[in-house]
Amino acid sequence: NLESQFPLVALIVLSMHDEALYAERALRAGARGYVMKRESTKSVLASIRRVLEGGVYISERVVNSMARRFSSSSKKAESSPVELLSDRELEIFRLLGQGRTTAQIADDLHLSLKTVQAYCARAKEKFGVSSLGELLRAAIRWEDATHLK
Repeated sequence: NLESQFPLVALIVLSMHDEALYAERALRAGARGYVMKRESTKSVLASIRRVLEGGVYISERVVNSMARRFSSSSKKAESSPVELLSDRELEIFRLLGQGRTTAQIADDLHLSLKTVQAYCARAKEKFGVSSLGELLRAAIRWEDATHLK
């Protein structure tokens, strides 16, 4: 947790990754704000001001998404298996969806092939699938869907 390691630092994540999935993870890790790189300079400055004033900055889109999820009485039933993935599992899942093999992912992330396979096994459990092929299909569908937004 960043906040426990650096309590005096107010961290804002500036990212190209979809805020709908990553903003909440960044906040849980201790960030005080999450801004997409495509946002206007005005939005970036607003995020800095808000965090310096002691607040938290996330876009209206993320606020609405989180509010819908938290206000839902059947929160568990609506959650996607993607939300259950750890940060590393999500990173590997995303790379699978982009067409990378487990060997390429291991090389890209400087991990052993066995480590990547272990992350894939945990992701398969969370998705309720039994083969890497099924996980790969889910990853490709998810990757395609996130790029359509």
